[in-house]
Amino acid sequence: MSPVIEGIGLGLRYKLAKETLEHAPPELRWLELHPENYMQRGGRFLSVLEQARERFPLVTHGLTMGLGAASPHERQYMEPLRTFLRDVKTPWHSDHLCFSGSAGVMLHDLLPLPFTREAVDTAVARVKEARDQLELPIAVENISYYAHPGAPEMDEATFLLNVLEGADAKLLLDVNNVFVNSQNHDFDPRAYIDRIPVERVVQIHVAGHLIRPDGLIIDTHGEAVRDEVFDLLDYTLRRTGPMPVLLERDQNFPDFALLAEEVKRLDAIYRAAVGDSGLRAAVGDSASRAAVGDSGLRAAANGKANA
Repeated sequence: MSPVIEGIGLGLRYKLAKETLEHAPPELRWLELHPENYMQRGGRFLSVLEQARERFPLVTHGLTMGLGAASPHERQYMEPLRTFLRDVKTPWHSDHLCFSGSAGVMLHDLLPLPFTREAVDTAVARVKEARDQLELPIAVENISYYAHPGAPEMDEATFLLNVLEGADAKLLLDVNNVFVNSQNHDFDPRAYIDRIPVERVVQIHVAGHLIRPDGLIIDTHGEAVRDEVFDLLDYTLRRTGPMPVLLERDQNFPDFALLAEEVKRLDAIYRAAVGDSGLRAAVGDSASRAAVGDSGLRAAANGKANA
């Protein structure tokens, strides 16, 4: 049975692991982890993972699949990933709507896709392929970007919606990325949120960002969450209802007490937006949100049952 994912989560990071596991505030209800940090590893990594599994429900979030890649996913990555996801009992697996490499060369960055019909079709193929190989619902995450590669045929939101519809995919909605892109590319972030099909959302991300002296905003995951992002999260939750919210912090780590305060503030926003009744309604619903609409996954399961 898939675990219940509701309320506020935190990314399980190696440098924060001890404090997260020993001093987590009661408002922290689940953890997100990057499989690439734990797959086929032992020692303290395995120990941390086992402790986390004992204390919290876990959700996985990939870093290297690149759901817009031109080439099919590599088997030597997907097979151990499928085993890992099954072992940690994640209800869905997410990765980014981007490309990260080519011809076997990994660039270790989330590079934007062109907003074109061809790129939509490529991403749709990769998402379906991942769902079939991993035998799990796939949640696509919208990324931040700083320049568009070439001439766009559509805007960012339309591109994302076309991928979600074409692949019958779920959405990991990164609210900070929406805000960052809205400021860098001059659009209304609330109008973007209004276009999101809420039935596809299974998870939300928030994070901090850096504002450069020239005004460009960089999605760093290394600063405190800004008030504008908290406000946009409140707006989003009032539209989507109770969706699990993750605080991302990947570098420039503060004292853990400060992260705990951010978790508490997120929990207060969550409860105010959805109400305690909404929090109770979320219990037991996360797995069903992931499953509904994933016709490709159900068809694959039925095919195996009939084989």
